[in-house]
Amino acid sequence: MCSPEEAALLRLEEVFSETLTRINSLVLQPLLTAAPDPSDSWGRECLRLLQQLQNSSQQLCKVTEESLQSLRERLHHPDSTGLESLLLLHSADRVLQVHMEYIDSYTSCVAVQAFQKAAKRRSEYWRSQWKELRQLLSGMSSEGSVGTALGQALRQPLTHHVQQYVLLLLRLGDTVGERDPTRELVVHAATLFGNLQSFMRQALDQALATQALWHTLSSRLRDVLCTPARRLLQDSQDSPVTVTPLRAERALLFDDALVLLQGNNVHTFDLKLMWVEPGQDGCTFHLLTPEEAFSFCSKDPEGQVAWQWKVTQAVCQALRGKKDFPVLGAGPEPSEPPTCRCGAYTFYAEGRFCQATYEGEWYWGRPHGKGTLKWPDGQNHVGDFCQGLEHGFGIRLVPQASEDKFDCYKCHWREGSMCGYGICEYSTNEVYKGYFQEGLRHGFGVLESAPQAPQPCKYTGHWERGQRSGYGIEEDSDRGERYIGMWQADQRHGPGVMVTQAGVCYQGTFQADKIVGPGILLSDDDSLYEGTFTRGLTLLGKGKVTFPNGITLEGSFSTGAGRGLHTQGVLDTAALPPDPSSTCKRTHPEDCVGRMEDILEELLQHREPEALQQYLRKALSNSLHPLGKLLQTLMLTFQATYTGIGANKHLQGLAQEEVKQHARELWAAYRGLLQVALERKGQAPEEEEDAETRDLQVHGLVLPLVLPSFYSELFTLYLLLHEREDSLYSQGIANLSLFPDTKLLEFLDVQKHLWPLKDLTLTTNQRYSLVRDKCFLSATECLQKMITTVDPREKLEVLERTYGEIEATVSRVLGQEHKLPMDDLLPLLIYVVSRARIQHLGAEIHLIRDMMDPMHTGGLYDFLLTALESCYEHIQKDMKLHRLYGCWNSKEPW
Repeated sequence: MCSPEEAALLRLEEVFSETLTRINSLVLQPLLTAAPDPSDSWGRECLRLLQQLQNSSQQLCKVTEESLQSLRERLHHPDSTGLESLLLLHSADRVLQVHMEYIDSYTSCVAVQAFQKAAKRRSEYWRSQWKELRQLLSGMSSEGSVGTALGQALRQPLTHHVQQYVLLLLRLGDTVGERDPTRELVVHAATLFGNLQSFMRQALDQALATQALWHTLSSRLRDVLCTPARRLLQDSQDSPVTVTPLRAERALLFDDALVLLQGNNVHTFDLKLMWVEPGQDGCTFHLLTPEEAFSFCSKDPEGQVAWQWKVTQAVCQALRGKKDFPVLGAGPEPSEPPTCRCGAYTFYAEGRFCQATYEGEWYWGRPHGKGTLKWPDGQNHVGDFCQGLEHGFGIRLVPQASEDKFDCYKCHWREGSMCGYGICEYSTNEVYKGYFQEGLRHGFGVLESAPQAPQPCKYTGHWERGQRSGYGIEEDSDRGERYIGMWQADQRHGPGVMVTQAGVCYQGTFQADKIVGPGILLSDDDSLYEGTFTRGLTLLGKGKVTFPNGITLEGSFSTGAGRGLHTQGVLDTAALPPDPSSTCKRTHPEDCVGRMEDILEELLQHREPEALQQYLRKALSNSLHPLGKLLQTLMLTFQATYTGIGANKHLQGLAQEEVKQHARELWAAYRGLLQVALERKGQAPEEEEDAETRDLQVHGLVLPLVLPSFYSELFTLYLLLHEREDSLYSQGIANLSLFPDTKLLEFLDVQKHLWPLKDLTLTTNQRYSLVRDKCFLSATECLQKMITTVDPREKLEVLERTYGEIEATVSRVLGQEHKLPMDDLLPLLIYVVSRARIQHLGAEIHLIRDMMDPMHTGGLYDFLLTALESCYEHIQKDMKLHRLYGCWNSKEPW
């Protein structure tokens, strides 16, 4: 059975539905036809507001009809339809939202006097409808204006209706038992509509206060400030306040902005980007905005409290993006605005950010966190900010004069300028990868132009304040040259090496980009020139030429158009040939080792030999570790130096010494980090290493770990330097491969009782004399593993195991353990080398010899390498291999 309250709600909804229909036909429809002239901007705005009000009214009619339908269903079928089926209860929030949208549309019309403006357009019509209007309203005076009457007609029925909602819902709640689950729905609906009454009163008060404000302002100020959605919250004419340092004549607090009037100037500040800070005394508080800071001072503490509270709540409401419900400052949300927030702002003060718009995270009036800066000229920056400046990683696009061309900077920033590592892609198609300081290239970096550029070039090296300075390598593809040496103020200055595509290598001194003083030049045919040279690397004046056969020519040299090189001097045919690998020397770049606090602790825990090796291997392979970062820099410099034009055989000695130097630098960097770690822990520093100990660590520990990073370029230089010898060796191997095994063993004078014939398995009709590549197979396969590693020590270990396999095979053949004397070992080793067919064995041998640990000098590894060198040399000769072993006089076994 339904309660009397439910029946009363039904009657209330029926009456309200009829009233809304009458209001629509009597008021809203005529208002739309009487709207101000749409050709006027304010006329168009009023028309929009009235249309919005009509839409809100239609939604209100719709939800009222739905509520009415649910009440009828409940009254007709009380047994099968529960109280919770009422729309007012199960969808109270939705009904509330429709009412609030209507109130918002209505108060917007009130704030800009849309009803009064529309009423003037059809005054005769409204006078004719005056009687019907009075029937809609209670207590309406016959002397009131038409605009006021229209406003009351659109508000009063709703006000009465909501009031009755609250009374009936409260009475309905009293009829529901305490434990009834629907009681909570009834109480919730009653609370919502009770709050709606407060919301309506505040909304109307604010709209009327805003309407009154516009009358007090000049038309110019009204045009600037007046918007339908804006509401006045506080006026300094009602609550006096002094604003410093601006000395504003009037302060207006709206629900979206703070406006300070100063003569004809209007200063508007977005509340979303305003921070409130209490003052030291009881009459002052401070406001902070992106570009301004103000102090508000009231005559008494009460005025200060009122202003500060309203500003604070207005900021909170603006940040939430919706009106507080039921009144300003009420609701479940925090009443204090967050210090960190998001927003957009356009800067106007002079400076780097002038006219730029920042959108992103803020903290106390400054960009702080993730954000985007955009300038009117198309420049923009996306990245991290700190205390108002670019700080952290960021990407900056800078437009150039040419259409659709940008410079793109992907860099780390510090306090507003590029600082640290970055990648810059320029509109000229140049790319810089390296370090910056205060917005300029500073430290190690690589600048490279596009391959299709008119004059393609690449610089790898050090920079200072935006200029090439210190050690660096420049490759000029257009001229076919590479310069390796010192720079100053963007010019070659100091000792340097120049390598050309024609295979010429020049070492000398440069000053202001010009060759000065004496120098040394090596040509592709190994001729050595010493003296003074022109920019085109032509010998001029006193000098000396040493030819590959050792003949020297010393005298005075000159040149001229079409005359070639002329000289007057002495020709010496008794001199020794030059050593090409000893003519080029170079300085080494100094690199800064980064500091990482979290690494120092780990470093102290890995000081024992095995742990240290594992630690160094891990550190060097990590590009974020200071040692790994240093290795990456050294490797980039090495690659830039010795690839392309730099792959010149005359630079081989220079390159292998540089790799050793890099190993020393990395060990010194590790020692430096260790001393810092010990100092941080308050421990005594380690004693200074002597040269011998340092060399042992560098060659035994560091060099094997770093050599793989440089191996490709380094080995290429060895290949080029020993190309001629390796070619002869390859021809010798090809000739020896024609021999069957027994014929080759016989040719090499290997004693027959050492031949491993029992290892051979013959097929039907096969003779020993036809078997190929079967003897000493285990030793051959072992030696072939030499090319599978880049570590010289591991290569020597392969050679030692090969020697072991040869001895093991001989011992099996003889049936007893046997130590081979040198005159037996050498022919057998030649046999194994010829069958292993290792390509570029000469390059391998020389690399091992140059990079092996000095502690092995004079030991077993040294003797085995010497034996391998002897095999290599003899294979190159005129096939008189049966006499080879006679050069080894020792008859004692190893």
